[in-house]
Amino acid sequence: MKDDPARFYTTRWSAILVAAQSQAPGSQAALSELCRLYWYPLYAFARRRGYAPHDAQDLTQGFFLHVLEHRALKHVHPMKGKFRSFLLASFQNFLSDEADRARCLKRGGNREFVFLDAEDAENRYRLEPRDHLTAEKIFEARWAMTLLTQSVERLRDEYVARGERSRFEVLKVFVGIDEGKSPPPYEEIAKSLGVSVGAAKTLIHRFRKQYAAILRQEVARTVTDPAEIEDEIHALCAALVVAEGRL
Repeated sequence: MKDDPARFYTTRWSAILVAAQSQAPGSQAALSELCRLYWYPLYAFARRRGYAPHDAQDLTQGFFLHVLEHRALKHVHPMKGKFRSFLLASFQNFLSDEADRARCLKRGGNREFVFLDAEDAENRYRLEPRDHLTAEKIFEARWAMTLLTQSVERLRDEYVARGERSRFEVLKVFVGIDEGKSPPPYEEIAKSLGVSVGAAKTLIHRFRKQYAAILRQEVARTVTDPAEIEDEIHALCAALVVAEGRL
């Protein structure tokens, strides 16, 4: 039987959580993947809460180390609640209860751990809005953008695997978030791809459909069950609308 893609990626997310807490080979890489995907929304949350850059970095990395050491994800499963909500609530608790401990860890103490690019973090944070958006809204918007970016990366990987990198580069403006840029006219796309306008429209339609399917898979990895996917997508879109023009 052919595997269901959505089920595969949900299983993959669950496997990452399990592996991150094990002592088996690859557990460090699994935790690094979790951190790589989700560290910046948490970093931005800490900065908006008033923590200095170095403290926000220590706290974010200390949180992921805390997750590993205390098996905080032991009872988390993709079929038992939104991972987004769990992660933020856990981080808030960590900020309240473990701040001193995190500072003592000094980016993992004497343990090798995932590297956080402090300069990149602050360069990105300088672009965050300075108006009424709360730390929670910043986190939600950055979480949404993380999922969108991850979906684009997966779509790119699929095109590269088929030897169609150049086609992806032409079509990528039609998905994700590209600094608010408007897609070029169909005629320009057709010329770039060397096809007719009608064929270009078909390729764009398929491209968007592929992206939408991947995005649903990414969201499916972080919610209770398939019935919650649409609500979560709407919630993430709402977060981006609230932050429109200020991210």
